[in-house]
Amino acid sequence: MSRYRQMQVFAAVVQAGSLAAAARQLALSPATIMRSIGALEARLNNTLLLRGPRGVDLSPAGEQFAVSCRQILEHTAVAERSAAGVHAHPAGQLTLSLPLLMDQQVLMPIALDYLDAFPDVQLVTRASEEVPNLLEEGLDIALVVGHLPNSSGFAMPAGRVQPIVCGSPDYLATWGRPQTPDDLRAHRSVLTTALGQHNEWRFRGERATRLVKPAPVLTCTTQRAAIHAATLGLGLIRCMSYEVHHELQSGLLEPVLSDFASPDLPAQLLYRDGRRAAARVRTFIDFATPRLRAHPAFLA
Repeated sequence: MSRYRQMQVFAAVVQAGSLAAAARQLALSPATIMRSIGALEARLNNTLLLRGPRGVDLSPAGEQFAVSCRQILEHTAVAERSAAGVHAHPAGQLTLSLPLLMDQQVLMPIALDYLDAFPDVQLVTRASEEVPNLLEEGLDIALVVGHLPNSSGFAMPAGRVQPIVCGSPDYLATWGRPQTPDDLRAHRSVLTTALGQHNEWRFRGERATRLVKPAPVLTCTTQRAAIHAATLGLGLIRCMSYEVHHELQSGLLEPVLSDFASPDLPAQLLYRDGRRAAARVRTFIDFATPRLRAHPAFLA
């Protein structure tokens, strides 16, 4: 068995979590899988898999080798698709990661137009509040809000978003419109325990960032529920501007304390392989970027 085939077998075992499952996936016998892994470990003079009654686990060396295998197999697949002309025609599954509520508030109309223009592409979206690892998570593109860490990917700026505080017209008519962050002590608030949300609200001060910890009248597990409660007049909510785009446009919510807003954050399309990317990736980047930049949910 060739070295490349051994890597394919090893990667299949890692993904499936057991030798038997990998054998079924590759249509090979379990004995062939075991011989392949044994030959690979002998050639590398290292133990890659720790076998147990419930399957297999990776050794420390196996974890490092698994990452290298994924990269080698992916780059090889890209080269083969390019040689076969796959880069010339957008087709296949396009997997896109984006923050929660970004799909509902911003992306879906753009995605529908893209799929209408490129009918051979199938779009799969995944919600993620953190910067994902495209290679390890099997993603083609990620729409990311915030500053990017050092990455080997390519980033296309799509616009900027801003943390805001807002409330419904009925709430503001009853409780008044806060003029400074200190006024929030006399107000009701709706908070969320969602990942990435903080119970301390940050505002821009003259010399330093000001922190205010509002007393919640309601705490929700999702930002979607908290926003809905705010539209019903329960209290003020702090969120990202794109998360309440429709509510702001329709007048269900109104921004307050805009003069004290925290600095805005970049929104970027993160992808791999640059010009060597598959046609479905390149066409989506080219199609979505100008539309995102023009979207009213994003700051110019």
